[in-house]
Amino acid sequence: MRSASGFKDHFSEQSSGYARYRPHYPAALFDFLAQLTDRHALAWDCATGNGQVAIGLAAHYTRVVATDASDAQIEAAIEHASVEYRVAPAEHSGLETSSVDLVTVGQALHWFDIERFTAEVERVLVSGGILAAWCYELCEVDDECDRIVHRLYEDLVDEFWPPERRMIERRYEGLQLPGEPVESPDLTITA
Repeated sequence: MRSASGFKDHFSEQSSGYARYRPHYPAALFDFLAQLTDRHALAWDCATGNGQVAIGLAAHYTRVVATDASDAQIEAAIEHASVEYRVAPAEHSGLETSSVDLVTVGQALHWFDIERFTAEVERVLVSGGILAAWCYELCEVDDECDRIVHRLYEDLVDEFWPPERRMIERRYEGLQLPGEPVESPDLTITA
C-alpha cells in the first residue's frame, strides 16, 4: 500500500506482531556504532518500526529521536525515557540542521527515496557524523529447514516480493550514500 506521500506502508496493519516477532540486534552492533562517533548527544533512528534500534542506541546516546512514517508502528514502539518517537518520513525528519551524531537505518533503507533521504542525512548530520544502514538475510536453522525456506522464498513466492527487496539480497551494494564506507564487524542475530 502506498500513501499519498509516497510512503510504502507494508507494516502498519500488523504493527503489534511486527513489534512482538521482529528479531533483535546484538548489543555488539550498538557498541560498534557508538565507537564510530566522537559525540554521543543525539542519534536519529530512521524508520524505527517498533523501536528496537532506538532502544539499543539509548544505552550510548544522551538522546535518541526515532522516526517512522507509520502512526501504527510508533504507537506499538517500546517506550524508553531517552527515546523520543515521532511520525515522520525518512526524507523529512524534522530535526535541526547539523544536530545529529549518528543516523541509523535497520532493515529499511530499501523503502526510501534514496536521493531525498541522503540529502536529509547530509543536512542533519554534524561534521564527522555517521550514517549506518544495514540489512539482514534469511534466517538459517539447519540444512533441511534452510532448503525448504529457500524453495519457498526463491521458487514459490519470488515473483510476489516487492522489487525493493532485491536491494537486501545485494546487501545494499552499489547504493550511493554520503561519506566513506566503514569496515564493520561480522555480526549475527541469534535467537
